[in-house]
Amino acid sequence: MTHREATAELVLAGWTPCGVGDWAVGLRSPDGLWAARVCPFDPAYAAFLELCRRRAGNPYLPRVAFDTPLEGGGTLAVLEFLAPLDAERAGEVARQWREGTGEAALAEVRRAAAAIDAEFRARTPWWDGVDLNPGNVRRALDGRLAVIDVFCVDGASLYGQVLRDAEVVRAKLPGHRHLLDIPYIARESTPEEIRALRAAWHRAP
Repeated sequence: MTHREATAELVLAGWTPCGVGDWAVGLRSPDGLWAARVCPFDPAYAAFLELCRRRAGNPYLPRVAFDTPLEGGGTLAVLEFLAPLDAERAGEVARQWREGTGEAALAEVRRAAAAIDAEFRARTPWWDGVDLNPGNVRRALDGRLAVIDVFCVDGASLYGQVLRDAEVVRAKLPGHRHLLDIPYIARESTPEEIRALRAAWHRAP
C-alpha cells in the first residue's frame, strides 16, 4: 500500500483529515482517540518511532498503537491524538528542552533523543539532528504535555541534490520513490520548481 492508498483507505473508514505538516498528513479516528500520520517520505520519522519504543510509558511521549512501512518508502503510524498547545506553554517546554531543565521525565526523553541522534547521524544521509520547537509540543487528551517529531533531515540540501544529480539520492536512499510527494513541496513550491524537481528525479535511472 502506498501513502496515497493508505490515506484513501483511512478516509473511507471514517477518519477525518485534521492536519498537514511539512512531511506528512494527519487524520483523526472516528472516536477522536487516535491520529494517523501518513507520510510519503521522511527518513527522520523512524528515529522518533524508535524514541517512543525506547521510552514507552514516558508521559512526554505519545502512545503508538501501530506503525508500518508503506510501499515506496513511506510510513503509516497511529498514535494517541494530541491537540495543539498554547504558544506560551509550548515555548516553555521547548526552552526547558534546550536548556536541559524541567521535569525528570522530560530530561529522560532528551537524553534518549541525544543517543538516537548519534546513531542515526552515523547512518542516515542528510541527517540534521534534533529539532524541538514549540510546534512540536502538544497536549494529550488526559492533559499531559507530549513532544512529537523531534528529529529532522536537511531537506534543503537533500532536494538541492535532487536538482544537481538525483542518482546520488537514489543511491543513498534506495527504495524511497515518493520523496517529491511531501506536503511542503506541494504547498510551498512554484509550478516551475515542481517541474524542475520532477524532471530531475525522473531523469535518474
